[in-house]
Amino acid sequence: MALSTGSGCVSVYAQTANEERAVNLIFDTDIGPDYDDVGAMSVLHSLADSGQVRILATVASNQSPYIAAVLSVMNTYFKRPDLPIGVVRGRGVRLQAWQKWDSLLVARYPHSLSSNAEAEDALSLYRRTLSQQPDQSVTIVTVGFLTNLADLLLSGPDQFSDLSGRELIRKKVKKLVSMAGRFPSGKEFNVDRDPVSSKIVFEGWNTPIIFSGFEIGEAIHTGLPLMRNEAIRNSPVKDAFAISIPLSKQDVAGRMSWDQTAVLVAIKGHEKYFDLVEGRFVCKDDGSNTWNSAGKGHFYLVQKMPVAKLERIIEDLMNR
Repeated sequence: MALSTGSGCVSVYAQTANEERAVNLIFDTDIGPDYDDVGAMSVLHSLADSGQVRILATVASNQSPYIAAVLSVMNTYFKRPDLPIGVVRGRGVRLQAWQKWDSLLVARYPHSLSSNAEAEDALSLYRRTLSQQPDQSVTIVTVGFLTNLADLLLSGPDQFSDLSGRELIRKKVKKLVSMAGRFPSGKEFNVDRDPVSSKIVFEGWNTPIIFSGFEIGEAIHTGLPLMRNEAIRNSPVKDAFAISIPLSKQDVAGRMSWDQTAVLVAIKGHEKYFDLVEGRFVCKDDGSNTWNSAGKGHFYLVQKMPVAKLERIIEDLMNR
């Protein structure tokens, strides 16, 4: 992956022949506490429908009791019921949806997994999936906690690969796109809830990382046109937004769209939408972050396309 830098800001992101084909992607989410993950999954599946991405696996970094079933609901609704689903085992954050939409979706819509116990172990799914892919071909997008990626990074050889996690990442992963952090400094939920894993990943990951920071999604509001679209019926995506938006005053203009931006950039690239600033993410023990502008290999997004236009693009993908 070639990146050209100017005065701290990257405006050209060279496309290779591989990037012009469908992106091979693993989606890692904490789907449950917030519902922008639901919007992100609709963007992901919409772009898969148009052949722009091949979804390899959907993985949960949250131990909510509904999380495997919710992922199954979403994959089934988008006619991909057989997509592999993994759930973090052992240590992990456990948060249910604040507005209880997760249990309602599970009650209303078909799904093949009823409990987290029926899902694969997230680490095994990562290692199996990566081992089966061509070298330097996989994009990982994480819109939740960094628990699974820390486990992968620290893993040893197993039945799927003789490589350590670090070696497997280096061989198989092209880039990581992460909805994490605030830039140039601050504290953000995904990093803060598992700072140990965040520190492990952002200090030890050995491919380029692109960050979609809190400030990016905070400015982009979506969901109201979807709620008002009478042509869309019996949709878990519409239901999640219709249930949740009226319950929060801060969502009166629509829900902030943190996770959708990460998925969009992971699949479509940043060039049309954002500039990149290169440096190095510095994760503090308390879950906050700063930015080392002298570093290399990490990049955070800076708004380029007008917010209203970007909202329309995301909304259109969510409405398909």
